[in-house]
Amino acid sequence: MAARLTAVAALLLLAACAGAPVQEMSDARQAIQAAEEAGAREHAPGALSDAQRLLSSAEQKLQIRAYSGARHDAREARRRAAEALRASQVNEN
Repeated sequence: MAARLTAVAALLLLAACAGAPVQEMSDARQAIQAAEEAGAREHAPGALSDAQRLLSSAEQKLQIRAYSGARHDAREARRRAAEALRASQVNEN
C-alpha cells in the first residue's frame, strides 16, 4: 500500500512539473512590472534588462512547449526583477 501511494505521489509530482509554468510566468511579469514602477529603468537597468530578456526567452520556450526551460527562465526573470526592485528601492532612499 505504501509503495502504491509513493508511486501515485511521484506521478502527480511529475505531472505538475510537466505542465506549462503558468504561475512562474505570472510571477515574473508581476515582478518586472513592480521593478519598472519602482524606477528600475534608471536605477538598475542591467538587472531589469536581464529580467525582460529572460521573460522573453521563457515566452519563446513556452510557445514550443519546452516547459522545463520556460519554467527555469521565468524563475530567473523573477529573481533578476527582484534584484532590480531592491536596487531601485535602495537608490530611492
